Amino acid sequence: MRPDDMSSDRFTEARASAVAVLPAMIAVIPFSLLLGALAAQKGITPLEMMLMSATVFAGSAQFVAVDIWREPAPWLLLTVTALLINMRHLLMGASLASKIGHFGTGTSLLALFTMVDETWALAEQRAARARLTPTYVLTMGGILWINWVGWTGLGAALGSLMGDPAVYGADFAFPAIFLTLLVGLWQGPRTGIAIAASAVVAAIVHLTVDGPWFIAAGGIAGALAGALSAPSGDEAAETGIGE
Repeated sequence: MRPDDMSSDRFTEARASAVAVLPAMIAVIPFSLLLGALAAQKGITPLEMMLMSATVFAGSAQFVAVDIWREPAPWLLLTVTALLINMRHLLMGASLASKIGHFGTGTSLLALFTMVDETWALAEQRAARARLTPTYVLTMGGILWINWVGWTGLGAALGSLMGDPAVYGADFAFPAIFLTLLVGLWQGPRTGIAIAASAVVAAIVHLTVDGPWFIAAGGIAGALAGALSAPSGDEAAETGIGE
């Protein structure tokens, strides 16, 4: 393949990735601004907020961290809480491992660093149609990363000027984008079984156990339900699943 053809392919992949991630990029803006504003109220500077976003890059974990932030910082509590909330990343990373194995170690690690719920779902959708490329995965991850760092920093700079996004209906942005991603991931009854199991278990754990355990519990329940409802090897061969 000629260099010009390679450049054209990369540009096509980057453009497709940018278009795919655009709705998610817009949806996280009100929440990134709110996170920055809440951090400012706890005495976290815009620079510190941007550094947190750049290194952690996990919205739910950052919201909890800001909520329990105090001086001196409870580092052990913050660390354990972040690990619990982000346990679902183990499942997401495992599902993508075989699809990005050809990236190379360094590129794979960078792809996993920029992996969040939205980019994971978009990568799974893309993988169902075509082979994942580093350009596609890193473009959407990079766009969301820059977007998140910049808007959380701006939120911290604006501070008390920020209000509750629920007043404008912006609190529905995250649920809306995830419902849309679920539709794109639908692959028949097996998908419905996994979603239902995850939702039921997460709801039960949320109502009965304090802390963010419901996130990991829902993810594990969905994965197990999907695995148990998967067709056997003979059935998969007969139906053409996996081809």
